[in-house]
Amino acid sequence: MSRYDLSRSEIAELLADEPRYRADQLWDGLYRGLAEPGELRVLPRALRERLLGESALAPGLRIVHELAADGGTTRKWLLALGDGTAIEAVLMHHPRRSTVCVSSQAGCAMACTFCATGDAGFARHLSTGEIVEQVVLAGRAARAAGRRLDHVVFMGMGEPLANYDHVWRAIERIVDDIGIAARHVTVSTVGVVPGIRKLTEAKRQVNLAVSLHAANDALRDSLVPLNRRYPLDELVRACRDYVEATHRRISLEWALICDVNDSDDDADELSGIALALRAHVNLIPLNPTPGGMARGLAGSPRTRVLSFQHRLDANGVNATVRRTRGRTIDAACGQLAALRREARPPSVVSPAPTTRPPDQTAPAPSA
Repeated sequence: MSRYDLSRSEIAELLADEPRYRADQLWDGLYRGLAEPGELRVLPRALRERLLGESALAPGLRIVHELAADGGTTRKWLLALGDGTAIEAVLMHHPRRSTVCVSSQAGCAMACTFCATGDAGFARHLSTGEIVEQVVLAGRAARAAGRRLDHVVFMGMGEPLANYDHVWRAIERIVDDIGIAARHVTVSTVGVVPGIRKLTEAKRQVNLAVSLHAANDALRDSLVPLNRRYPLDELVRACRDYVEATHRRISLEWALICDVNDSDDDADELSGIALALRAHVNLIPLNPTPGGMARGLAGSPRTRVLSFQHRLDANGVNATVRRTRGRTIDAACGQLAALRREARPPSVVSPAPTTRPPDQTAPAPSA
């Protein structure tokens, strides 16, 4: 558990012998101030020292490894939870924004064939506080670099909509208490239709990204096993209802796999879905993972990626190629945790100056 699992009333109970406004000061310091309890100068010194001994206010995450790449603009953490389970979070600085990619589960039960997290299997859901604490960690790191964290994407380890209740409560804390705009929060899913329908009924204007990767059921069944439970027709209907109810634009994520889903026919099938949903397409050069390589899956070459993008453009679909960030530090979700399981040291990369192209793609790590 994390200090960010405490409710306002539980914070007030901890400070029952203090003036009532002290609870608000502590709450605002933890969230708006991204502060440790001992850093809150608005509290009396004696109270700060007392709070340092409160087990309920102990952090829920411990940094095991912190790695950097892309001239220091990408940072990745391997984090241990209270029970020793490992998760990951990635902070990415772009010219006009700073984004954290957070995990929602330890491991994942979706078993997508090209995903390092899927190879690990499922350990457990993260609590609301464990999710929020990743955002706070990234916010503190961004502030130390002279930046402000202003975007959150649920594209790390796990399937967010399979842990809907905790994810949604975390979003409420991120928006209401930390102060990140709802339109700067993106929830990614491989197609958990009931979760999409819950998002449709919710009041927040968060963004939805659907990890599609195939536009026919036969291929998608093999790449994304959940498709056998929620086939494309059902998934597309849920997405269409989401667009009509929220007036938000959906993003379709497509990891380009050489000779698997990168043909002109694949682009044409994808175009049909994207145009029907008025969706934006994010093309992702696939990061290599041990499981994917064992299955003979490799990322499409750059020429094929650009050809696929051109085909979509010719079909009237807006598509961008996501910049690959942090490949040298195993920044695709699940890769760093996999190294820990295999007892191999991660590839630590010292920051070095790089030249970055204009920021024109969605804020997320490679698949």
